[in-house]
Amino acid sequence: MSLEGPPLKLPRLYPIIDSALLAARGIEPTHMARVLVEAGVGIAQFRHKTVYTRDTFAEAEEVGGVLRDAGIPYIIDDRADIAMMVGADGVHVGQDDLTPTDVRRIVGPSMCIGYSTHNEEQLRRGDSEPVDYLAIGPIFCTASKQNPDPIVGLEELSRIRALTSKPLVAIGGITRANAPQVLDAGADSVAVISDLLADDLKLRLDEWTSVVFS
Repeated sequence: MSLEGPPLKLPRLYPIIDSALLAARGIEPTHMARVLVEAGVGIAQFRHKTVYTRDTFAEAEEVGGVLRDAGIPYIIDDRADIAMMVGADGVHVGQDDLTPTDVRRIVGPSMCIGYSTHNEEQLRRGDSEPVDYLAIGPIFCTASKQNPDPIVGLEELSRIRALTSKPLVAIGGITRANAPQVLDAGADSVAVISDLLADDLKLRLDEWTSVVFS
């Protein structure tokens, strides 16, 4: 899964293991990783938005071990250094992180890089960067991010889909109910955080896989 190999083909469901949301629910990240494996997902990201403590680093390693044993590509959010240290398959960076060009210098040619964009201008710039896929959002209102960018919406998603040939991940407020519309609007994949979480994680993941693969 890199720029050196064949073009990246993203699975339709892109689950994000968000450390803060899981902690608030009393769910261990490794438990969610195991449920994701059982559900047959094709990629997963570990998202931690504050300082990496020793415990956080250990969690990132443990999650990576679960996914690696199952052959599932593992992406670290924001941190190229952490991605390399835990042996992740890729890193996902945003507008306030290191540029994808700088990240590529750090991680080399074989690691996958994803890049968040929030409007047409950012998407156009991102298309010229050395990245394997682009993300666009928020598509809908979202509670998973503080101070979110303006909503993109389905109509704009459909319009700017034509501006890049790179795989496009839609994110922000995506649920089992609206995911089919997002995919129909041109997204190759839907990144999901909050709507994956439930008292019964396995049941929720089963519901999600039936939505995106039906």
